[in-house]
Amino acid sequence: MLINSRKGSHSVFSVRLHFVFVTHYRRKAITAPMLERIREMFCQVCKTMDCEMLECSGEPDHVHLLVDFHPKHSISAVAGSLKAATSRLVKKEFPVEFAKWYSEQSFWSGSYYVASSSGAPIEKLKEYVKSQDAPQN
Repeated sequence: MLINSRKGSHSVFSVRLHFVFVTHYRRKAITAPMLERIREMFCQVCKTMDCEMLECSGEPDHVHLLVDFHPKHSISAVAGSLKAATSRLVKKEFPVEFAKWYSEQSFWSGSYYVASSSGAPIEKLKEYVKSQDAPQN
């Protein structure tokens, strides 16, 4: 078996994805406590979808997420679950911060970025994600 590969019932795979989710209207709405809760929720959602969160960080207007992806789900299903769960969480647990920037809109932009990270060493990608200028408040 290949190093860092996982095994499914009928497959052996190693799919690493780099997601970027941007806040609606690219507003600088993410605070440090919010980012920490988003990170925790991303981890939970990944586990329920048989994925593994490898790294997560961000800035006030976007987050980067590295995921060891399980191919039994579609990329869009995983992205949708990650965004929906964290959007609900932010609205519920950070109502004052949410209301400062949004009324009824979703927290995240409707679009997202995703790329396979197979071309770059995962440690370099982890360093890049960790180097984001995380919110300090």
